[in-house]
Amino acid sequence: MNMRVLTFLVFLVGVSTFSFAQEDGGVQLDSISQVEQAEREAKEIRKQIEAAEKEAKAAEKEAKAAKKAQKKSEKAQKKYEKLTSQINSIKKGLEKDEKKVAKISDKMEVDKIKGRLSPNDVAKIEKKLSKLKISMNKNQEKLIKLERKL
Repeated sequence: MNMRVLTFLVFLVGVSTFSFAQEDGGVQLDSISQVEQAEREAKEIRKQIEAAEKEAKAAEKEAKAAKKAQKKSEKAQKKYEKLTSQINSIKKGLEKDEKKVAKISDKMEVDKIKGRLSPNDVAKIEKKLSKLKISMNKNQEKLIKLERKL
């Protein structure tokens, strides 16, 4: 009977040692799997960070492009306003010159009829009128060029 108890105890000690050894191996396997899982999670986090950085760069690039486009449109708007201002100014100048030419020529005709003008006065007035007409032609050409740009 002592032999049976002894055999039973040896068997019990062997089984418990064997099961304990397997548990230690399981712990090692568990820690290895945890390390692998942590590495996978770290890779996933790196990928997410890289994707977020790419998105941030793309958004920054988009914002830069939008800002550049806005500046370009503002510049075009200013140029358009400047051209329209110049056109209006030249038109006003032309109208003023036309009125001036009409007034001078009317006055010259009236003074000729009344006999107040000498031939030298007539020549001076005609020279003045021709200068005004030349400047009007130049302004008219400028106006056409500006309207083409517009």
